[in-house]
Amino acid sequence: MHKQPENTGDKGVELICHFEGLKLERYRDAVGLWTIGYGHLILKTEMEKLIKITTGEAKTLLRKDLRRTEQGVQKLVSVSVTQNQFDALVSFAFNLGVGSLKKSTLLRKLNAGDVQGAALQFKSWNKAGGKVLTGLTRRREAEMKLFLS
Repeated sequence: MHKQPENTGDKGVELICHFEGLKLERYRDAVGLWTIGYGHLILKTEMEKLIKITTGEAKTLLRKDLRRTEQGVQKLVSVSVTQNQFDALVSFAFNLGVGSLKKSTLLRKLNAGDVQGAALQFKSWNKAGGKVLTGLTRRREAEMKLFLS
């Protein structure tokens, strides 16, 4: 049985918070969905109460949102990983979706035991709509650095 952390550690949460950014009042995201905190998509059942929140509430929502991603990463990774590797993978999958991790060369290399090769794959995921984005480049570099530390 491979050993794996179950929850995102402090370094991973910090990285995600830094790149997601914090908005304490609800807003419409780039595709028009109501969002609040660290990128929490507001459910229909939450519309009444999630208009304005505190930083603490935003962190609580993020931790709750991370659970699905953490479970997805746990299912996909078939080798033992460190806390930092797990955190980097959760950040990656939280941003791009677990499905992107599932089909990635990054995951294939990691599960084959090629940690260095997997780490280099983070850099490939810095585009949106076919264009390289500076923010995504910085995020992938930060995830790669955390993954290798």
